[in-house]
Amino acid sequence: MAQFLSDAWLEEAEKIRAEFHGKVTPPTQKVKINLVVTAVPFGDGTVKAHIDTSEGDTEIESGHLDDATTTLTTDYETARAVFIDQNQQAAMQAFMSGKVQISGDMTKIMGMMQGTPDPAALEIAARLKAVTDD
Repeated sequence: MAQFLSDAWLEEAEKIRAEFHGKVTPPTQKVKINLVVTAVPFGDGTVKAHIDTSEGDTEIESGHLDDATTTLTTDYETARAVFIDQNQQAAMQAFMSGKVQISGDMTKIMGMMQGTPDPAALEIAARLKAVTDD
């Protein structure tokens, strides 16, 4: 098990994504979103990562993309609640209370949240949660 967004976690996430390559319904929107996660309990306290669906898979990797259209900034607790616990209510509450800042094309974030995930995507989410420290 690894801490969410740590290098070890990102490696496990990549293995899981590769295992499910071609088995998940492609995302309906192609997005390139940079993430800035603050108050991280390891490293220097900030993680820069990105989400890229432009090739038909959802990739979460470290570092920022030069051509991202959106940047989402939030704290570690909120990011974990949204991405690992799949708690969309937490996402809305965090946004309304200012714990989430979005710069750039907000419609990209909203588009990602729409739709019902297919069974393979739900399995990926469960597997990611299983490899994540509490």
